[in-house]
Amino acid sequence: MKLRSFRMRIALLSVLLAGSALVGFSIASWLLIYETKLARLDSEIKNQLLQKAVRPYWATNWQSYERSLPSIFGATQQNSVTLLVTKIEGQTLYQSVNWPSALDLSSLLLPQSQLPSQLFPPPPEQRRPPELEPPLPPLGMGRPPEEEPRFPPEQPLEEPSINLNELGKLVKIATKSSNRSNWRVGGIITPNFRMAIAVSFADIDGEMSAIRTIFLIFVPMVLILVAIGAWALSGSALQPIHEVTLTIRRVTAKGLDKRISTGETDVEFAELIDVFNQMMGRLERSFKQASRFSGDAAHELKTPLAILQGELERTLQRAKPGSELQQGLSEMLEEVSRLGSIIRKLLLLSLADAGQMRLHRVEVDLSQVLADLVEDIEMLAPHLEVKTQIISGLKALGDRDLLIQVLQNMISNAIKYNLPSGWIKIHAFYIGNTVSITVTNSSHDIQASHKERIFERFHRGDAAHNRQIEGIGLGLSLSRELARAHGGDLKLDPSSSGQTAFTLVLPKGI
Repeated sequence: MKLRSFRMRIALLSVLLAGSALVGFSIASWLLIYETKLARLDSEIKNQLLQKAVRPYWATNWQSYERSLPSIFGATQQNSVTLLVTKIEGQTLYQSVNWPSALDLSSLLLPQSQLPSQLFPPPPEQRRPPELEPPLPPLGMGRPPEEEPRFPPEQPLEEPSINLNELGKLVKIATKSSNRSNWRVGGIITPNFRMAIAVSFADIDGEMSAIRTIFLIFVPMVLILVAIGAWALSGSALQPIHEVTLTIRRVTAKGLDKRISTGETDVEFAELIDVFNQMMGRLERSFKQASRFSGDAAHELKTPLAILQGELERTLQRAKPGSELQQGLSEMLEEVSRLGSIIRKLLLLSLADAGQMRLHRVEVDLSQVLADLVEDIEMLAPHLEVKTQIISGLKALGDRDLLIQVLQNMISNAIKYNLPSGWIKIHAFYIGNTVSITVTNSSHDIQASHKERIFERFHRGDAAHNRQIEGIGLGLSLSRELARAHGGDLKLDPSSSGQTAFTLVLPKGI
């Protein structure tokens, strides 16, 4: 399912990109730190093996050396570092108590046949002893007694030099497993002894576990901050769009002059706002022209229609009673009256559209108005059953004549669109600081398509009955505009089947 929120997509995309980068960086950093620690450990193991390999095994106190190994390798536990020293023939010279017996050292110690002999000095017994001078004659045979035997000065034995670079090639280091533990083991073999050092991975694993925990805490926190930052940044970037949206929502007949300033707006949105302002300017000019035309036309037609109606009435009085002329004049007079009603309603609608409707606000006793209208229903439609539930003293603040016109339109529709033996219910009461008046009548069900257009101007619900039911389709539209001009509204209730209900909401009187 595609996210419809651009801001949410920006935040999620930022989190995804930042998360991928952070996870990749964390994994790479973790591996780099691990390899660095392992390389440092291997270097220290190799260094210790080389230091002991150049010395005879009898010249080292292995027990004391073993105790110093934990501090050399930075181990936190004494048994984290173990030592094994054996002779070439296999006899054990020294072995740590905790040496893992299951460790396989065959791959770490080269066979003796592969050892380069030039790297190590010959055994002491193979060195040439110093040459002595010929023995002197015994005492009493020509040698003074006070003289001691004289030997030539002893020549120092020359130790052959050892190439540490070549010796380092003999060091083998690998990871071994034993007793469910991992060890980093280094080994070297010399002509006199073999030596192996094993360091447990426990300390490295503990350090890497701590680093992993830090990453597991740090990465989500950073992602949360990235999400918050992306959400705030996208909200700031979309602020001009929100301003356009709010301005559009405030656009009414009185709000077509609204414009959005582009003073501090980003360049990317400046063009959009300029286009919006230009569109608002065109709408304002077109609306003013349309309102002025409808208002001027309605106003200009009032006088000719009034004159025409007067002439028709005077001619009708002069016509012979019952003649075709009188019948024709009567029909023409009805059409002129109907046209006059249309013009009056159009004039009111044009004033409402332009926001220029002037209201003479007074406190109106709607209970009395409704009582009078109920009497009219009984006179105009005696076949309908009327039920009322009107509280006494129901008062609203508004223009009395216009409110009466709204209520008359509601009741007129309830009568015209009722069933032959139907009913009308009128409920009027307070809801908080408002007055609610609901007029319900029995009727055929209104189609969904007609419900959406029921307040459109010149729209009539049932096209098949357009000529059978009087009306021009302006009553509901005008009534809603008048209600809104009073700060209220007129709505079609989602009533049940077999009935139609309209609710008028008005501000409560003082």
